[in-house]
Amino acid sequence: METLSFTDIFKKSFLEMGGLMQGLTVPVLTRAVVYILLSVVLGFLLYLLYKKTYSGVVYSRAFAVSILGMTVLTCAIIVTIQSNTVLSPGMVGALSIVRYRTAVKDPMDLLYLFWAVASGIAIGAGMFLIALFVFIVMAVVLALLAHARGRHDELYILLVHYTGNGIEEKIRRAIGTHPYKIKSKTLRKNDVEMAIEVRVKKNDMRFVEALRGDDAITDLTLVQYSGDYID
Repeated sequence: METLSFTDIFKKSFLEMGGLMQGLTVPVLTRAVVYILLSVVLGFLLYLLYKKTYSGVVYSRAFAVSILGMTVLTCAIIVTIQSNTVLSPGMVGALSIVRYRTAVKDPMDLLYLFWAVASGIAIGAGMFLIALFVFIVMAVVLALLAHARGRHDELYILLVHYTGNGIEEKIRRAIGTHPYKIKSKTLRKNDVEMAIEVRVKKNDMRFVEALRGDDAITDLTLVQYSGDYID
């Protein structure tokens, strides 16, 4: 049995690396460039759609840009795996150990992340029409859901600090026919803090102005609740 030295193994490995370049032909490179450019276009459309349909509290431009980047990078991985079978096992093994520690708080953000990955895979596999069809279907569905949600009343949390007696009755009269719930009530020595959930028509803030002129009310805070609620 022939014994190979470290130098022989190194030379042999170096010569075999020429196989890594076998798949880099002009048609393969052209296809890769076209697919990656298409992934940039679709990723940018996802970026715009996420920005348009975002309904959370604080919009993160960095996350929106990461959606575009996720689409392009996933497409690049699939194109690389298809172009060179020598690299594909090592690349799959390397990607299998990647772990993401960033917590995704909004389920819609998770949806867009999976959508970006799926779009990148479809484009990298040459199925651009499928990626485009999925984009159109999802965009229409999200637009319809956003329109249906926009027709509902708006939900607010009203925080009231007041002193004295009889103020609760004044608050109820000011809210009037708007549906409301008292979420919390904190009693201190001289003042009271109440948190009231109020559902109102869009831009109907007359009840706040009615409470604003009362000297017994020290301050008012109105916070819009952006989550979902059930009628």
